[in-house]
Amino acid sequence: MDSTEKRFNLRRQLDFSEPWSIFRVMADFVHGFDELKDVGPSVTVFGSARTTEESRYYKMARKLGYMMAEKRFNVITGGSYGIMEAANKGAYISGKAKSIGLNIELPFEQASNEYLDISLKFDYFFSRKVMLVKYSYAYIIFPGGFGTMDELFEALTLVQTKKIFPIGIFLVGVDYWKPMMEFIQKSMMSEGTISPEDFDLIRMTDDLDEVVRFTEEQIADRLAEMEELGLTDVSAYTRLKKFHEKEMAR
Repeated sequence: MDSTEKRFNLRRQLDFSEPWSIFRVMADFVHGFDELKDVGPSVTVFGSARTTEESRYYKMARKLGYMMAEKRFNVITGGSYGIMEAANKGAYISGKAKSIGLNIELPFEQASNEYLDISLKFDYFFSRKVMLVKYSYAYIIFPGGFGTMDELFEALTLVQTKKIFPIGIFLVGVDYWKPMMEFIQKSMMSEGTISPEDFDLIRMTDDLDEVVRFTEEQIADRLAEMEELGLTDVSAYTRLKKFHEKEMAR
C-alpha cells in the first residue's frame, strides 16, 4: 500500500468518527430506498469477487442468475466481479428481469461489472448490506471470503431474530461449505449457542433447480401466512401477490 492510499484510507476511518458523517450515512439509505423501492421481487447472490470465469462456481452463478431472471426474479449482487459479475451476467442475458449491482465506494478497487440494468454506489458497507437484504426474498451464497461470511451471518442473524422475512438462505458449493456446516452443527448446536431450528434456516445444495423451485414454492406459502395473520394491507404482500398471480397466469 503506497502513502497516497494509506492516507486516503486513514482519513476515511477518522472521518467516520465525526458527527457530521451521519449525513453521508443518511444519504446512502435515502439513495438506496429511493432507487429500489419499486424493483419488485428479487433474490440476492453473494460470493467472492476473486472467482475467475473458469471456475465452476462462476459458471453456476451465471446459470442461476439466468434461471432466476427467467422466472422474473430480479437479481441483486454487490455489483463487482467474480460471482457477482456471473450472476448479473446471467440475469442480463435473460433480459426478463433486472440485473442490479450495489457497489461500494473504495479508492483503488471494486469497480462495477458491465452487466447491470441498475447500478448504485454506497459509501458504507453496512448501509449497502441493508440494501442487499431488504428487497430480496432469497439469499444465495456462493463461496467467498470475509465479506461473504459477514453477509451470510448478517442474513442469518436477521432471520433468526425475525427482523426480515425471506423465503430461504441457500449455500451453493457443498464442498466449500460442508466444513462450516459441520462446525455449526457439532460445535455451536452442541454447546447450545444456537437451536436446531436456527440450523434449519440454511439449505446447502449444488442443485440450482432446487434453489429456483423452492423459492417459487415458498412464495405461495408466505402469501398464505401473511393472509392468515391479516397482513394483506402491507406493501410487501401486494407486491408478492401481484408477482405470484402473474407467474400463475403464464
